[in-house]
Amino acid sequence: MKTTGLMLGGAALALALSLGTPAFAQDIDFGDDSSTFANDGQCDDPRFEGVGAALILSPVDESRDATDCQTAFDAGDITLIAPADEDADDTAEASITEPLPTSDIDFGDDSGSFANDGECDDPRFGGALASHELADATDCRTAYDAGDVTYAAPTDDVVAATPAGEIDFGDDSGTFANDGECDDPRFGGALTNHERADATDCQTAYDAGDVTYSGDTSVDTPMISSDDIDFGDDSGNWANDGECDDPRFGGGLTSHELADATDCREAYEAGEVTYQSPSDDAATPVGDIDFGDDSGVWANDGECDDPRFGGGLTSHELTDATDCREAYEAGEVTFTEGTTGPTGDPIVIDGIDFGDDTGNWANDGECDDPRFTGAGVGVALDDHLMADATDCSTAYAAGTVTLAEDTDTPSSEFRINFGDDSGATANDGVCDDPRFQGRGGALELLEANVLSDATDCRAAYDAGTVTYNP
Repeated sequence: MKTTGLMLGGAALALALSLGTPAFAQDIDFGDDSSTFANDGQCDDPRFEGVGAALILSPVDESRDATDCQTAFDAGDITLIAPADEDADDTAEASITEPLPTSDIDFGDDSGSFANDGECDDPRFGGALASHELADATDCRTAYDAGDVTYAAPTDDVVAATPAGEIDFGDDSGTFANDGECDDPRFGGALTNHERADATDCQTAYDAGDVTYSGDTSVDTPMISSDDIDFGDDSGNWANDGECDDPRFGGGLTSHELADATDCREAYEAGEVTYQSPSDDAATPVGDIDFGDDSGVWANDGECDDPRFGGGLTSHELTDATDCREAYEAGEVTFTEGTTGPTGDPIVIDGIDFGDDTGNWANDGECDDPRFTGAGVGVALDDHLMADATDCSTAYAAGTVTLAEDTDTPSSEFRINFGDDSGATANDGVCDDPRFQGRGGALELLEANVLSDATDCRAAYDAGTVTYNP
């Protein structure tokens, strides 16, 4: 009994060991290395699992990655997946769905841009280009027959991309055609006038899978006839330059509304621009504005000083024409209707009529009216007599200027007596009359030169390099 028990116990142990022992390498048919991914250091055979197995396993690689799988198996990095049937042989292969016969698959045609390049781009076979579904037949059939790819039939909830061969891409008549960017709105482009007018860019982007096709977006509303649009005239600075600048057609210059007729009509009739009716607050056409002339001191300095355009010099109203016209036409300033002359009532303090601000140097923070003297005086200019009211009245109220004592001559008729050129140093380019001070005056001022260097002193005074301080 004891012996029998030992014998039975040994038999049971042997049976248990035989059932629990994993398969040995010599018991497994690893196949060959015909897989595309053979010898890449990972086991691609779907019959194995473990850290040494590839993350993505395909039925087509069964028994076709022998070296990688045997190496990983021997290292203990993978194990053979047990068969589902407990009665199956230890070396039975994992259950694998049989691939569809080639004759049961519609490979489509070779209408894709990248067809016949040796690579299958159809996404049903793992390709990356949605636009090549049913459009890369030869490459995909070859790869499928070779077992390099597998076929996944599209599901019902996936809308297949429209084959490129079924899309009318149009032509390259758009202004921005062939710039490397698809502008057709049917492919997500932003230019409605480029529908069917950017063919090369859009087909390239579609074939590359960079854009998707959403079908025709053409609206049924007909375009307004050019005969029903008032294009204006060609009075704009940039008229007839081949580009439409009228903002009603998408142009960037508000000053060119109704002032770039030829360019805009041609662009509109060519379908390159669209028309939007102007708003009620449209900019005043250039032709309706009186810009004046360039008589201002700061005219032609590249900055518009006319206060009607936001300039800071009231003295330059209607006297900075070129600068203001250029700025207005460039859309850098806006026009506000204003008066065409001095505004406001005359400023009178302590019985002194300060006049207005029509002087070129008015509102510069210094009193230039020659009737005044003191620290607040800038350059006493004859032409600023009663024409620098704000500066002089402000300085007078602050006590930095006073009305110069004069003869019985009324203040409104104040003039400087420059004298004559009888001085020994007259006409030497420097003002020697000691009544004048400044960088245009002599370093040594002598009483003998009073009223005897008229030409030099008048020139320096007019140039603003000396001031008159009697």
